[in-house]
Amino acid sequence: MTSPADELRAAAETLRALATAASTDPQGRPTAHWDVRYRPGVLPGAPAQRDGSCALIATDSPTAVRLLHGGSIGTRGGQPSISPDHGRYAAAMDPTVGLALADLLTAVADNPDDPGVREGNARHVGCAPATCPAAAALAVARAINREQP
Repeated sequence: MTSPADELRAAAETLRALATAASTDPQGRPTAHWDVRYRPGVLPGAPAQRDGSCALIATDSPTAVRLLHGGSIGTRGGQPSISPDHGRYAAAMDPTVGLALADLLTAVADNPDDPGVREGNARHVGCAPATCPAAAALAVARAINREQP
């Protein structure tokens, strides 16, 4: 049986690998910080733009590497696309967030003050993720690991 700590560490390892891989493009240029940019003449506005063309870019690259182009469903042989809402979410969850979250999962797994996480006992059963940091971290780990609680 896998302990909660093992689940947390597995998720942290997966997240670290994905975030590290997404931190550079195939040419080795940095791509760890993401943002959404709109084509010239399209403004995000208030409320937020939801139907105009946008691109997910790496802001730490000197050439603003385009990670995804969006605003349409795309065409055969066309550029990958992403909606503005999905692009903003992806930008908010860039590799720097993934690496920080991996560190947090590891810290919860290695917490010496919480033997329930390390030993896998039922201490956190019934503990709501909204009020219990260990249960919240475990819910995140299970989502990353694609497991059901």
